[in-house]
Amino acid sequence: MKIYILSLAAGLVVGVFYALVQVRSPAPPVVALLGLLGILVGEQIPPLVKGALARKPAAVSWLRHQVGPHMFGSLPAGVKLPPGQDPADQA
Repeated sequence: MKIYILSLAAGLVVGVFYALVQVRSPAPPVVALLGLLGILVGEQIPPLVKGALARKPAAVSWLRHQVGPHMFGSLPAGVKLPPGQDPADQA
């Protein structure tokens, strides 16, 4: 919650500054959103480079830290029917 309040406060400070110097926000909405996308992608680059320099596979590092068990436990597995009994084969 603290990070959201800090982010809002920073935005308010910048907004007040823009109002005091009588300028509008320099970025149109699409440009601002592309900038945010760039920030999000850029945040992923240092861990990827660190993993590459440490010679750890990126997928193993990501899976170990990001993917946990499903919140509902094991999901049900379907049963593969023979070709003649599968309703999808008749469609």
